[in-house]
Amino acid sequence: MTAKRTNYRWTVVTLLFFATTINYLDRQVIGFLKPTLEKDFKWTEEDYSHMVMIFQAAYAVGLLGFGRLIDKLGTKLGYTISLIVWSIGAMLHGIVRSTLGFGVVRATLGLGESGNFPAAIKVVAEWFPKKERALATGVFNSGANIGAVVAPVMVPWILGIYGWQMAFILTGAIGFIWLIFWWIFYEIPSRHQKINAAELEHINSDTDEIIVADTIPQDKVKWLKLFSIRQTWAFFFGKFLTDPIWWFFLYWLPSYFASTFKLDLTKPSLPLVIVYTATTIGSVGGGYLSSYFIKRGWTVFRARKTTMFIVAICVVPIMGARFATNIWQAVALISLAAAAHQAWSANVLTTASDMFPKRAVSSVVGIGGMAGSVGGILFPFLVGWVLENYKEAGNITAGYNIIFTICGLAYLLAWLIMHFLSPRMKVVKL
Repeated sequence: MTAKRTNYRWTVVTLLFFATTINYLDRQVIGFLKPTLEKDFKWTEEDYSHMVMIFQAAYAVGLLGFGRLIDKLGTKLGYTISLIVWSIGAMLHGIVRSTLGFGVVRATLGLGESGNFPAAIKVVAEWFPKKERALATGVFNSGANIGAVVAPVMVPWILGIYGWQMAFILTGAIGFIWLIFWWIFYEIPSRHQKINAAELEHINSDTDEIIVADTIPQDKVKWLKLFSIRQTWAFFFGKFLTDPIWWFFLYWLPSYFASTFKLDLTKPSLPLVIVYTATTIGSVGGGYLSSYFIKRGWTVFRARKTTMFIVAICVVPIMGARFATNIWQAVALISLAAAAHQAWSANVLTTASDMFPKRAVSSVVGIGGMAGSVGGILFPFLVGWVLENYKEAGNITAGYNIIFTICGLAYLLAWLIMHFLSPRMKVVKL
């Protein structure tokens, strides 16, 4: 009799899910402490945008470094280094006493957190056939949304009882708990004792690449060579134009609801919980939709592009937020856009593993993530400048209206550029 196939790969996705949850919880704490930090450090809107930019700059640099490091050291050790650096950086926020010190630890957090997605996408490429990768990516990427859901409840509670310093320290320490489980339960498929031959065959069912030892590189991929490939640039612009929108949702939505609809950020925030809960549905749903199309007989690339076009259209209505007369109308429009972003993210991240061999995936994801972070540096500069000027004019809501218009158009532009650069999204032969 043929042995029943194990499904340990979904246990691996669970590990990635919790790592991503912690990753986003740590980075988003600052958004809910913004009013308190502005008061203690005497920050303006532009000062706060500079803190976001420092994180993004470090994140961009770290993505390039960690992408190569993970391809060289392997996912298990590479992920471990990333998590240790970001958890220490998150906890150090609670002991600094100056704006300069805050900027330094913010950079440390950005450097460490940059390793999460290159490692996670490479893990998915190692553990899943292409037909399941978007769904697996959508599941672990939904951890970003759970982290965002936990933050509106957890951070105000800690702030009210222990102060803002402990909010950073306690959330930062959670990562070390995850690390224990990572070392106990994770190994690459070919060396893992919990999977059988049937699952290993399934994992490698649509590829000739079998990872035998992730600590021993196969043929080295020249990093600069990747920049000469059109598919790299397609992924680059897919991230460059859309990642900054998600950073805006993370760092400015609490402030938007507070300034426009008088939401009290010292208490658990139901509107924000709803927005970020919707993104969980979008992340898993976006991954499921492209996988559904593939099961119906569509090619991998047609399924990805169609799904990405659909969700790009779903972001457009956010431009109508300017006409919202109450907070729940705004919540509905922003929830749709944020959910669509995560559906986009689940698919655009998967295109890297669709188009490139496994040994280059982390490097390509690092390059694309760096592009998203560069956009994440430039966009907060624009957001801070626009909001500060409209704030001085006594109409900060008009400033947010301009930003929402940019958000609504960004994904369609990204889709068009990706289609122009890689119409058929051909597989790269290195």
